[in-house]
Amino acid sequence: MNAMLQFFMYFATAILLLTVFIWVYVKSTPYNEFALIKQNNAAAALSLSGATLGFAMPLASSIYFTHDIVEMLKWGLITGVAQLLLFWIMRRYADDIEHGHIAPAIFLAGLSLATGLLNAICISY
Repeated sequence: MNAMLQFFMYFATAILLLTVFIWVYVKSTPYNEFALIKQNNAAAALSLSGATLGFAMPLASSIYFTHDIVEMLKWGLITGVAQLLLFWIMRRYADDIEHGHIAPAIFLAGLSLATGLLNAICISY
């Protein structure tokens, strides 16, 4: 398959997975991140950004290490569940984030990034 076609196939699939992940993540939290971001709630933006990057890193890793769309879809599901599970474990910070408290959002974003990074490197084996 030619390189340009593969690029578009992987990129379109990755964007679709990212979009689905963000939609599911926002629906899984007790507040609407997009509404809070529109109200200039930096805490919501930080926590959602961390989860998004925590999802995207393993997705990128799966493309790099597997070179297989089906594997990318599987790892997208696994890493999406990992990010949702992390939020569920750390849900005690939800009220703080909803009220715009930055420190819990930074902590959650950092945990999301760490989870994503560990997930990403584990894909290489």
